[in-house]
Amino acid sequence: MQLSRSNITLRYPRPSDGERLFELARDPAVTGWFSWGPYEARSQADRWIGGCEDARERGHDLAFVIEDQNAGIVGVTSLNELSPRDRRAAVGTWIGREWWGTGINAQSKTLIFHLAFELCGLRRLTAYSDVENERSTRALERVGFTREGTLRRWHRHGDVEHDVHIFRLLPEEWPTASDVIVDGEPPPAWSGI
Repeated sequence: MQLSRSNITLRYPRPSDGERLFELARDPAVTGWFSWGPYEARSQADRWIGGCEDARERGHDLAFVIEDQNAGIVGVTSLNELSPRDRRAAVGTWIGREWWGTGINAQSKTLIFHLAFELCGLRRLTAYSDVENERSTRALERVGFTREGTLRRWHRHGDVEHDVHIFRLLPEEWPTASDVIVDGEPPPAWSGI
C-alpha cells in the first residue's frame, strides 16, 4: 500500500531501504527521544524492516517510509497502539535532521491522517512528545493536534523514566485532503474498524 500527495509518498519499507534508514536513524538528534535509537549498525534497520510485515498484519504497527520525490527517503511515520474496539490509534513520526522545518512533517501527516480517518475508519488519533522535546510538541500542534495533558513516567529509556505530553486529533478537527492518491488497501487488521 502507498499514499501520495504532491511530492511526498508513504510506502511500506523494503529491504533495499536499510542503508538509507540506518544513515538517517544513526543521528542522535533524530532518534534521541526514542527508546531504540540512535542506530549503531545497519543490521538494526534491516531487523526493523524485516519485522514490518508481521507487525502490520497483527495490527501492532502500520509503518511507512516517507519518500520525497527529489530527496528519496527522509523518515518514517506509522500508526500503532491500535484499539479496534475504541477505533483509535497513535501516530509517530521521525524525520532526518536535514528536512526539519521543510514542511515534510505536515505533508506526511496529511497522508497518515487520510489513511487513519478515511481508509481505516478511526475516530481518534493520539500522539506523544517528551516534555523536554519542544520541537516535537510545536510540530504536533502545527499539524492540528490538541494537547490534552501530561502523562507522568509514561515512557522508559533504559532506567530513565520520561514524562510525555499527550495529544489528540479527531476526524472533525482535520480538514479532509481530496488530492491524496491511494494505491492498495490497509491490511485486514487495520481496515473496516
